[in-house]
Amino acid sequence: MKEEYARTQLLLGEKGINCLKNKKVIIFGVGGVGSYVAESLARTGVGMIDLVDDDDVSLSNINRQIIALHSTVGLKKVDVMADRIADINPDIKVCRYPIFYLPETKDQFDFSSYDYMIDCCDTVKAKLSIIEEAYSVNKPVISAMGAGNKLHPELFEITDIYKTCYDPLSKVIRTECRKRGIKKLKVCFSREQPIKISSAHQRIPGSISFVPSSAGLLIASAVINDLLSV
Repeated sequence: MKEEYARTQLLLGEKGINCLKNKKVIIFGVGGVGSYVAESLARTGVGMIDLVDDDDVSLSNINRQIIALHSTVGLKKVDVMADRIADINPDIKVCRYPIFYLPETKDQFDFSSYDYMIDCCDTVKAKLSIIEEAYSVNKPVISAMGAGNKLHPELFEITDIYKTCYDPLSKVIRTECRKRGIKKLKVCFSREQPIKISSAHQRIPGSISFVPSSAGLLIASAVINDLLSV
């Protein structure tokens, strides 16, 4: 056993550590939520992690993304995250996809090869495609709902999409899932009603360090517990 996971093994046992080492997950979106999901899964010992994101790190990311530093501005998010994971555990197999995921790019992925799919995308179109692909191959998926314009991380929870409320993104996904006959979907969402931003900045959601990070860690906990229960 690697000494880095000695404390984790006290909780999960050798069987749990070996289980996670043989699991393969994919994270769509390595931003405020997704970067913390990747960080936590790597530190817990998931053995194979695929990262999908076309963005570069920008100065505006520094307030909330674990990969965002002045030294990483301008670099591809998937590259920075992959290098960070390698520094945590060089044995983790990381595959980088510096692309913007949409239905038009889905053929680049073998969805059946993953033990878990994690949707941290920003667009409804991408989210729905990921959800549909996961269901088509009968693989577990979890989807991050809105984390912008919120200040209370304690109000995040893991639940089914049909139990969500207040969150505008959840409402859209709920409606679209119903249209597609998707009867259940695990999501991370907050019961906090979004703060209203002045009209001059409506197109840009407000964010703060401890909200998307909390959502990411909560998603990671759900993924780990689900992988261990299989």
